[in-house]
Parts: sequence; C-alpha cells; structure tokens
Amino acid sequence: MPSQKDSLKIIFEAFVDKNQRILLVSFSSDIFSNPAAYTRIVLSLLKRTNNMPKFHTDCIEKPVASGLQKLGRLVGRHPWWFLAIPLVSATVLGGGFAFLTEAQANNIEEQFTPVGGPAKADRALVSRYFPIDESSFTPQRLITEGAYAAFIAVHPSGKILSEEALTEVLRIDGVIRNMTVSESGQAFKYRDICAQKNGECAPNAVLKALGNNARAIGSIAFQFPLWVTATEQTFLGTILGGVETSGSGIVQSAKAIRVFYFLKESEVETSERWLREFLKVFTEEKNDFQLQETQVSYFTSVSRQEELESISKNVIPLFSITYFLSVSFSIISCLRFDCVRNKAWVAALGVLSAGIAVLSGFGLLLYCGMPFAMTVSNSPFLILGIGIDDMFIMIACWQQTKVHDSVEDRMAETYREAAVSITITTLTDVLAFFIGINTPFRSVQSFCLYTGTTVLLCYVFNITFFGSVLALNGKREAENRHFLTCMKVPGNCPPDRSKAYSLCCVGGLYDMSSGTETEHPMNLFFKKYYGPFLTKNWTKAFVVLLYAGYLAASIYGCFQIKEGIDLRNLALDHSYTVRYYDHAKTYFSEYGANIMVIVPKKADYWNSTVRKDIESCIDKLNDLPYIEKQLSVSWLMLYKIFAQRSNIVLDDQSVFVNTLPAFFRLFPDFNQDVNLSGGVIDASRFFIQAVNISSAVAAKNMLSELRETAESCVVPLVVYHPAFIYFDQYLVIVSNTIHNIAVATAVMLVISLLLIPNPLCAAWVTFAIASVIVGVVGFMAFWNINLDSISMINLVICIGFSVDFSAHISYAYVSSKKSSVNEKATDALYLLGYPILQGAISTILGVVVLAAAESYIFRTFFKIMFLVIGFGAVHGLIFIPVFLTFFGLCTKTNVGENEGTPESIKDTHSEAPSNLQLHRRSVMESASRKMSLLYSESDSS
Repeated sequence: MPSQKDSLKIIFEAFVDKNQRILLVSFSSDIFSNPAAYTRIVLSLLKRTNNMPKFHTDCIEKPVASGLQKLGRLVGRHPWWFLAIPLVSATVLGGGFAFLTEAQANNIEEQFTPVGGPAKADRALVSRYFPIDESSFTPQRLITEGAYAAFIAVHPSGKILSEEALTEVLRIDGVIRNMTVSESGQAFKYRDICAQKNGECAPNAVLKALGNNARAIGSIAFQFPLWVTATEQTFLGTILGGVETSGSGIVQSAKAIRVFYFLKESEVETSERWLREFLKVFTEEKNDFQLQETQVSYFTSVSRQEELESISKNVIPLFSITYFLSVSFSIISCLRFDCVRNKAWVAALGVLSAGIAVLSGFGLLLYCGMPFAMTVSNSPFLILGIGIDDMFIMIACWQQTKVHDSVEDRMAETYREAAVSITITTLTDVLAFFIGINTPFRSVQSFCLYTGTTVLLCYVFNITFFGSVLALNGKREAENRHFLTCMKVPGNCPPDRSKAYSLCCVGGLYDMSSGTETEHPMNLFFKKYYGPFLTKNWTKAFVVLLYAGYLAASIYGCFQIKEGIDLRNLALDHSYTVRYYDHAKTYFSEYGANIMVIVPKKADYWNSTVRKDIESCIDKLNDLPYIEKQLSVSWLMLYKIFAQRSNIVLDDQSVFVNTLPAFFRLFPDFNQDVNLSGGVIDASRFFIQAVNISSAVAAKNMLSELRETAESCVVPLVVYHPAFIYFDQYLVIVSNTIHNIAVATAVMLVISLLLIPNPLCAAWVTFAIASVIVGVVGFMAFWNINLDSISMINLVICIGFSVDFSAHISYAYVSSKKSSVNEKATDALYLLGYPILQGAISTILGVVVLAAAESYIFRTFFKIMFLVIGFGAVHGLIFIPVFLTFFGLCTKTNVGENEGTPESIKDTHSEAPSNLQLHRRSVMESASRKMSLLYSESDSS
C-alpha cells in the first residue's frame, strides 16, 4: 500500500531569496486531501526555513535606532529645551578660551619630534658627561643647536672670495659686531655675550685670516675642506660653500660664505634680545650694507620658533571666509521655490551648530589644561565640514517623512533613519582621532584630542540643538507659515494672483502620492538618470576598469612617497628663513653633521686590547657610506701619537691617567672629550664627519646604520648630534602611521559590523577605508607631499572620512526594500546620493581657503583633505554602489515577531508590485485561508 506521502502527491516549490525568506509556496490541487499531513509538512518547511542561518548583525543597530527614535520624539515634543540647553552649555564651555594663551604649545622640538626618541636620551647622557664650556667653545661640541645668529653671503658666479665680495661681507660683520643693544638701562654688544675661545669671541676662520682686510685674500691659500695652519686646523666645510679646488685641495673659487655668531646659552634673555636686534639690522637697515656683489640670507636660533608661532595668526582670517562659504553653500543647497518648505534658516543654524561645537569642545579641553598645538588650528575647518555633512543627512531624512504626521512622529522617523547613519560616521571619526592620540608626536596627539572631542560634541549638538531647530521648523511648516515672516500663507495660489505672488506668498506643496515633501531635482537625477546609468552592465565594466587604474596608480605612488618633515616648511612662504634654508641646502649640503661617538661606560683605556676594540669600532663607523673617514677626530689616536713621540708606554693605568694633563695642555679642546674622575675615565667621545646627506632618506639610512653599527661593537657606543633629535622622526613615521591605520581600520570594521546589519556590507566599508587610504598615500607622492607628522594627522582624518561616504551608501543599500541589487543601489543613491555630494562639497569648501595659505602646514592639510574627500565621494557614489551589486547578500531583514507562521509571510518587493507578484500574493492569501480552515476542521474533529 503506498505511503501517505505518496498518495497525497505533494508537489510544492519554495522560492527563497538571499535572506532565506519564503516568498511563495504553491501547492498542487490535491494537497488539501489530508489536512493533518498538509499542516505538518508546511509547518516543518516553515520551521526549517526559519532556522536557516541569517547573516545579520543588527543586535546593536536595532536598539540604537530605537533609542534615537525615542530621542527624536522627545526633541519634537520639547524643542525649546533642546535649543536653550546646548546654547547655555556652549556659552559656559566657551569660557575656556580665557586659558588659550597659557595652553599654547608650539615648541618645535616638543611638538614635531617623537616623544621618547632615542636621541633625546642620548642628549641627556652627553649633557651629564660633557657639559658645555662657554670659555673654550667649539661648535662641534654643542649638545643642542645652541644660541646663535648667522648669515650667508652668496656670489652666484663663484667669486665670493674676491676682494669686492669680501669687502661687503666684512662690512656686514662689522655692523653686527658693533651694534649696541639696550636692556633695562644697560647697553651691551656682541663681545659681551658671545661664546668665547681663548679669551675672544669664537671667530670665523676665513674672516679671522683676513684680519679685517679684504685685500689680504690674495696672499692666503685655503685648503678645503680641512685647512691646516702652523697653530691649528680648521674644518671649512660649514664655512665655505660651492667650492671648487685644485688637485691639491686648494680653493680656486667659492660661491658662498657662512658666518656664525654664537652666544652664551646661559644668558637666555640677553641672548634673545640681541638676536632680535640682529634681525632688525637686516630688515630695517639692510640698505646700509650697500650690497652690490652679494646676496645675503640670515637666520637665528629663535627664527624657526617665531615663524612657526606666526603661522596660526596668518590663517585666522581664512576661517571667516570659510564660515561665509559654508553658510552660503548650505543655504543655497537647501533653498526651495516654496516659501513654506524653504529651509534656508535651518541650513544657517546647522552651520551654527558646528560652530558652537568647536567653541564647546575647545573650551572644555582648555578648561582641562590640554596643550593647544598649532596644528589644532586646522581643526575648525574640518569640524565645520563634518557638522554640515550630518546636517544634510538629517534634512534629507526629514524630507522623506509624511508632512501630515505630527512633528513628534516626523522627528522620531527622522532620527530613526538618519541618526544611525550619522552615529556610525561619528563613532568612526571619533575613534579614528582617539586612536591617533597613540602616536609619538605631540602635535598629532593635540590635534587628535581636540578634534576627536569636538567631533563628538558636534554629534551631540546635531541631535539636540539642530534637532530642535528642525522640530521648530517642522511646527512652522505644519502651520503653513512663511519661512521669513512666519505669517500664514495659502497652500494654493488664488486665480487672480501672479506667478511672482505664487513664488513669494504661496507654499506648503507636497507629493500627494507619497505624502512627503516634493523631491529635490538632484534626488530625481540620482533616481531616474544616474542610478540606472551606473547599474548598466557596460557601465559596471567601465567602473571596474577605472578602479583597477586608480588602484595601480595609487600603489605605484605609495612606493614613491618621501618621508620626513623639512624644517623650512615650518615657516611662511615669504619668510626670510626660507631663503636661508635654500642657500644652506644649495651650497652647504655636501658636509653634514659632525657626529659625536660616545663611549658611555667606564673602560680600561690603558689596556691595549680595549684600545684596539675602540679603534676597530670607530673604523667600522668611518667605513659607512655616509661618513668621510679622513675627517674623523679621535683624542685617543692623537694621545697614542703623543705618547710615542714622548716615549711613554700607555699600558699602565697610572701612567695613562697621569700623562693626560700634559696632552690636554697641548690640545686643550680634547679636555672636553674625556670625563675623568678619581683616576678613572667614566666616558669619552670622538667625532666623525657625515657627508652628502641631501635628503630625508639619506638621513634615515645614515642614522639607522650608525646606530646598528654602534650597538654591535664589542665596546658599546652611542652616536649623537643635535640634528638627530629631528632625524628620529624618519625612523618611526612610517611604522607608526601603518600601526595607527591598521588599528583604526580594525576598529572601523568592528563598528561597521555592529551597526550595519550585514557582515558583507561591513566588509565593503572596511574595503573602502583601505582603498581610500592607499589612494591618498599614493597621490600624495604625485602632489609632492611628504609623509611626516603633518600628513600623519591627515591620514588619521582619512580613516574617518573614508568610512563616512561608504557607510552612508552601504547602510542605505542594506536598508532598502527593493528586490534586485540594481534597484537597491539606485534606491540608496536616490536617498543619499545628493546628501553625500552636498557633504563632500561642503567639506571641501570648508578647507579650500587653505589652498591660499602661505604655509606648507595648511596647504598640506588642504591637499590631503581634497584627496580624502574626493576619493571618499568617488567610492561612495561610484565604486561601492557598483561593487555592492556584485553581491546580492547585502540586505536587511525586517521580519515581524510572528515570523514562521503562514500569516506572517509577506512580500518584500517594491511598493508597485508586478502581475506575477500580485499572483503570488493571491496564492499565499488563498493558502493561508485554506490553512486556517483546516486548522478549525482539525480542532472540531
């Protein structure tokens, strides 16, 4: 006898979409012959389908959306409270600006060199063992840059050593040495505060040889780079530049001469007063020099710091221009030819919301005593763009609500749709900035702390202050009042009135079919033209090829980028320091730092084996490609020669130590290179000469090789030069940038997974982050932007902004109820394409004025922000929508609580169903009615 299953001839089809949801179950005509079997099979099918895995992660998104929906309703119910409280709070927090002056932190070394850099520890060691002797001064033994002034005289034709050119140089030197500076009723000159050697100011070897007589140059033969006389030897590599020599090393011509004036570091205030007077000599009395043969540039040890501090003052006027542009763009983009639906005031107050967020965020941190670095001056431009971007999203979602619903309901719906999206972007931006605090550069730390905190407050003000503005505007619209006069206006134009009257005094139109505000032309453009065009097969193929080209160019650029910050970039373009840096680089780059090599521990120098080990280590350092072996200076080598000529054997401790005083009398400078106490040498130092350090890469390689060689020696050594404080950035900038980007990207992925209810779409957001970062870094090389602490700030920004656009589109795509992937992409572009475009343009407008700044720091900020926003918008509006269509799994489930019963099976296709969909729906309804009948019959039996 055939089984019950066979006799029933159950034939059914289950159409299941990508979310494992049943769309249609059709049954053969004899399925109802056995109601009990029918019930068991259908329920079994439904149970199995319901139990199929759903790849969604909306456990966070749903409660967040629900909570924000309640907040929106509350704001709609009490808008005046949410308007007043943020304004009062901003006023109180803004009082923190009273502490701005004392919170400013613009010290270049502190802000632009890595915290805890090895060179700083090495400097402390050198200071402990080899303190500066200002009565026996030599520049190569400076532990810091020192207190100094300098000028470079250039004769482009190579005749700086001509009598005419040297006459001008001596004239400048005479004016500087004889200028009188008054302070507190006392007058002093250079000789009163100069660093001395042998009882006189540390001289310039060339000018000293001339004896203040330019005609004497004809009788002097300078040997380059080491000039040896009967009494001393002098290194000319830092004094003469652009030198051409004969075969024997005699100088034939030179293009530049540099003259230093070193001051006592112990007299800080007096030295700074003299340095400022030095600058006045060149700026106010330059004509007194009567220069005809030479070009002169000048510099002081305080110039770099003063120029850096002047940069922020230079950019302040640009903020007012930025604010004007942002307000204008926001108003224009929100204008409507409807005096009721016009949102000009809403847009203007939205920009104000970002402004008071800056006031509050900065004020709060200034109250807390947080250092305010110069880089923070970039932040308001950025935050203005972020705030306006979120404003456009909220306005767009408000316009999708039903105009006849209550303001509370409209606000609740707006917050439910918009707030989750802006919450995602705010979280990612804030976390990106806070992750950026974990960097060794204080300038980056300060920027990230101020910007991250202010972005968070910008979000708070958007959902409170701006939300109240939106609610109050909704109340005005609900009463059909004019956006300027607040007078009630008719909804339809009387027949006897003109079109001008209709435009100015009639409003409140809306889409009768949807019940929402009339669509903006740009939204219609994305829906009817751009979306369908982008989702055509041939367009997708072109987009894929375009992306391949973009990625290839970006990866190539990543391998071309340069590292490190050029100190000339810390000054304004027209600064006098720029010319000095250019002259120094052009004529004095052949010979670099005179590097200290320190033996930091006690050693038995009288032991011949130890001496050989030390000499072997010095030889290894001298053999490196960036070191000139012939210019190294070793007190130990000269001491051995001295002992040999004096017939002294140095293999005994007492003999070695007791002979040192006689050696130091003959070579007094070396007395500063040996730390001797109690008959024991605690530390000593030697000198090696760097050459051809013309780029950051060369400086990085030299420093790395020097340290590796020094650490590998039998006798541990330390290498140090004051410039290494800045060179340390080259060793950490790349690794630290990669670390921050990797950590931030991982955090962004987690946030996306939690708030975008589909893991695959969250993965696409993470992909967008990586893609935009690669593009920005690659195109930085094409735009001559170095990877330094300034650009690192912008790459941190890049992480947050690259999330913004892709997250908006991805969330809209996931939330779309359209059936096909192409329709979903078009729907997402229709809803958020224009707000994304508005946000991109507003953010670029927020920083575009920085392109006119006279500072590398601010121009770099503009360039990278332009790349970030440009590439982010291209990903959000072109690449991501296309790539999402390749994967149909990116959908969001909205199944009811009773999912699993036949009554709950719903069609989730478009609102205008096709005939096939209507047929399927009728079949389902028929099946449900029959099933209910069967249940009742079964119960009665």
